[in-house]
Amino acid sequence: MGGRENVNSVAHCATRLRVMVKDEGKINKEVIENLEKVQGAFFNSGQYQIIFGTGTVNKMYDEVVALGLPTSSKDDMKAEAAKQGNWFQRAIRTFGDVFVPIIPVIVATGLFMGVRGLLTALGMTLPADVTTYTQILTDTAFIILPGLVVWSTFRVFGGNPAVGIVLGMMLVSGSLPNAWAVASGGEVTAMNFFGFIPVVGLQGSVLPAFIIGVVGAKFEKAVRKVVPDVIDLLVTPFVTLLVMSILGLFVIGPVFHVVENYILIATKAILNMPFGLGGFLIGGVHQLIVVSGVHHIFNLLEVQLLAADHANPFNAIITAAMTAQGAATVAVGVKTKNPKLKTLAFPAALSAFLGITEPAIFGVNLRFRKPFFLSLIAGAIGGGLASILGLAGTGNGITIIPGTMLYIGNGQLAQYLLMVAVSFVLGFALTYMFGYEDEKEVATEVETERLVQEETTGNIPATLQNETLVTPIVGDVVALADVNDPVFSSGAMGQGIAVKPSQGVVYAPADAEVSIAFPTGHAFGLKTTDGAEVLIHVGIDTVSMDGDGFEAKVAQGDKVKAGDVLGTFDSNKIAAAGLDDTTMVIVTNTADYASVAPVATGSVAKGDAVIEVKI
Repeated sequence: MGGRENVNSVAHCATRLRVMVKDEGKINKEVIENLEKVQGAFFNSGQYQIIFGTGTVNKMYDEVVALGLPTSSKDDMKAEAAKQGNWFQRAIRTFGDVFVPIIPVIVATGLFMGVRGLLTALGMTLPADVTTYTQILTDTAFIILPGLVVWSTFRVFGGNPAVGIVLGMMLVSGSLPNAWAVASGGEVTAMNFFGFIPVVGLQGSVLPAFIIGVVGAKFEKAVRKVVPDVIDLLVTPFVTLLVMSILGLFVIGPVFHVVENYILIATKAILNMPFGLGGFLIGGVHQLIVVSGVHHIFNLLEVQLLAADHANPFNAIITAAMTAQGAATVAVGVKTKNPKLKTLAFPAALSAFLGITEPAIFGVNLRFRKPFFLSLIAGAIGGGLASILGLAGTGNGITIIPGTMLYIGNGQLAQYLLMVAVSFVLGFALTYMFGYEDEKEVATEVETERLVQEETTGNIPATLQNETLVTPIVGDVVALADVNDPVFSSGAMGQGIAVKPSQGVVYAPADAEVSIAFPTGHAFGLKTTDGAEVLIHVGIDTVSMDGDGFEAKVAQGDKVKAGDVLGTFDSNKIAAAGLDDTTMVIVTNTADYASVAPVATGSVAKGDAVIEVKI
């Protein structure tokens, strides 16, 4: 991370460790991305975010806190991050903060439409009262959409959300002419206030409600600053609702409704470009926009489309882009021989197919670059196909597997599945053939291990050598398979020997560095100068003695010579505790050697050879 002095603060969310750093250039990103358990990492808004996944991130955060690094709450870090980036990035983040809480109800509405369409497709005729009920389920969110938008905007900008939702509901009051009824050209017409201002309800409007929410929240805070506390409860809501309802209905609403219509016309023009060019363009750049962090702009556009037409062409195009991203990750997982990368790639791909591409992007595809950019090509082609097929979902916020529900009710399920299949095949094939070479990944892993060792020890790790370990315990040799502890006897920890002690002294089995020195004194870990990693564990279950009868003579990081005393123990106290003092000597990196073989039997004295390791 560039050292302690480069870290301002650390926090975590459900999946990511979030580190505010002073200088991004000091971060060794390649090393971090190749660490075990790291599913991806990226820098955004002043934060270096390392993806660990649920559960693991909590444990990692605890370890980081134990290092004494400064911490902050997620909200504090979010507030600090909000100051980062240019004005456009900050504006888009604000759009996201406003619209993300609204998405679940839009998703639910789209799913209700899908269920109703499924029942109709199965030939079921719904009774009139049931049909009315389904209309309540599918239409309510869009009827009161301005209320939801103003409520959420007040919440984001520091106003009273209760005042916001009442103000928003005033914009769609039943006393006002319904905007959809007026637009249909029927008998319902706009009201003329003061004889010249046409006013209708703002049903389905998004941008006017957002602007009203921004102005209203700031106005409310301004009023609260000048109103005495004793009358704040009465005066501030009264003034806010009075002034903002006038501005909303007579000024902001009419003006920004026109602006919203122009935005909608421009959006549809892009989506309706001939030969699927609109879908090709959006499908090709969508995941790039996700990486930049400004993809929340699509929330505004999707909600506008749904409010206007109850159809969302963006959803299918975005689905194509995300499918291609997940398919590229699958291709990497299939092609690689690296078990760590396999265990990372397949869960990341599954996450993408459920609608969250972040692990696939940052954990796999962007890390190797080619899979990411080839998936953009596949996403562009899939997006173009979505436009040519005229695909449009009945909601937003869900894609790929869950997104199928948005295409049942409109009779487009077959076309949707075709588009997903094409996007997957292209993303997989392009990446498998041209996007990933396993040999490069193996080389990167080796280099990462070297860098990590150098970073943590200050020394370039030595190449493994053949060596002979001398006994750390004076006593009688016991075959490891005969030890009364399955963790050791099974060889799960590595190969080695056991010794039944005749003296209570633990010696160093080779020239080494102490990598672990348990405070209880019952176990030591060493890294020899020739590369062997050795665990010496005195007794079975002796950790339960909490150090009673044990005394460590070395600490972590100490350098020792073969035969140096590491610690002492009292076998009588171990026996009094009802425990076995048999001591295990294990080469824990056995897998790095061609053979790890005991060479001693019977009794062993200090300096006697007990284990030979060969590369």
